[in-house]
Amino acid sequence: MSIASDYDHASWRAAAGTLAGYGLVLAAMFVVLFVVPFLLFLAFY
Repeated sequence: MSIASDYDHASWRAAAGTLAGYGLVLAAMFVVLFVVPFLLFLAFY
């Protein structure tokens, strides 16, 4: 029994996809809410 076969179930893939999706959404929100305003502030001040 290998480690790969232990986690080769649809629920593990769904959990990994969910975490990856939330990570991408959080990264996008961080960029939109913090990085873009900071760059606009630097450009116009």
